Amino acid sequence: MDPLWATIAEFWWIGPATIGTGTLGWLGLRRERRERRRRIELDAARLELRTAKRDAATARAGVRVARAELDRLQAERTTGRASAAEVAAARRELDRATDEVRVAAATARSRRAHVSAARAALPPAGDDAHQPVTRVMAAHDEIIARWMTYETDPARLIAFPAMTDARQPVTAAFLAADKTARELRPSSPHARVTPAQFTAYRDAVAAAERAFAVAEAEAWKQARAAGDAPPRPQPGDPDAGITGTPVRDQWTIIAQSLTQTALARGTEALARVVSARTPPGSRHPGEPPMPGRGEPGPDDDESGGGARRVWPVPGRPRA
Repeated sequence: MDPLWATIAEFWWIGPATIGTGTLGWLGLRRERRERRRRIELDAARLELRTAKRDAATARAGVRVARAELDRLQAERTTGRASAAEVAAARRELDRATDEVRVAAATARSRRAHVSAARAALPPAGDDAHQPVTRVMAAHDEIIARWMTYETDPARLIAFPAMTDARQPVTAAFLAADKTARELRPSSPHARVTPAQFTAYRDAVAAAERAFAVAEAEAWKQARAAGDAPPRPQPGDPDAGITGTPVRDQWTIIAQSLTQTALARGTEALARVVSARTPPGSRHPGEPPMPGRGEPGPDDDESGGGARRVWPVPGRPRA
C-alpha cells in the first residue's frame, strides 16, 4: 500500500476532531461575546464600584495623615516651633480631607446601588434590542434626530435660529458634548466594548442629552422674546419645566398659530394697499353703502317722502 494512503488511513480521525473542536470553540467564543455584551452594564457598574471603594480608602488615608500633621503642629506650637497660622492651615486641611471622605463614602453607596440596578435590569439572553450598548446608541440617535429637526425643518429653522447657531454658548456646549459622544460611539452594537469604554460612552451621551435640553430651552426662550413662539410656555414645551402635551403636538399648534398670524398680516397689508389706491368718494364693489358719501343707506327714505338721514363723520363734532 502507498505510504501516503496508509498514513491517511491511520490518522483519518484527526481531521474531523479538529473541525469539531474548532466549531465548538467558535460557538463558545460567540456565546461568551454575547454574554459579555449582555452584562456590559453590570460589569461597568462593578468597575465604578471598585474605583469608588479605592477612592474612599485613599480619602480615609488622607484624613489620617492630615490628623497626624495637625497633632504634630499643635505639639510644636506649645514649644514655639510652629505658628498659629500653620496650625490653622493644618486644621483646614483636616476639614477638607474629612469632607472628601464623606463625598467618597456617598459615591461608594451610590455605585453600590447602581450595581443592584444593573443586575436587576439585565436583559434576556436572546433580546438583542435591549442590550446595554444598543440602548445607549438608540438614546444617542434620538438626541441627534431631535436636533436635526431644527436643522432640516424650515419653520423651526426660522423660529429657533439659536439651535443651529454655534455662536450661542449653550449650543456650542451641546455640539462639543455631541462630538465627544460621537468619538466614543462604538462602530456597531455588536462591536467589542470594554466596561470602561461603555462607561465613557454612556456618560458622554448623558452629558449630550443634558446639554441639548439646556440649548433647546434657551432657543425657545429667545423665540418667545422675539415673538416667534407663544409668550408663555405651554405644558410639554422644552422650557416649561413640566410634563404635559408632547413637544411635537405643541409645535403643530405653534406652527398653525404662526401661519395664521402671517396670513392675517398679509391680509392687513393688502387692505392698506387697496385703500391707498382707491380714489376718495368711490366705493369698492361689494362694499356696503357709506352714509355721508351721498349714497343711499339702509335707513334712507328711497320714496322721497322724507329727508335723507346723514350720519356725522366719526371724530368730528356736530355743527
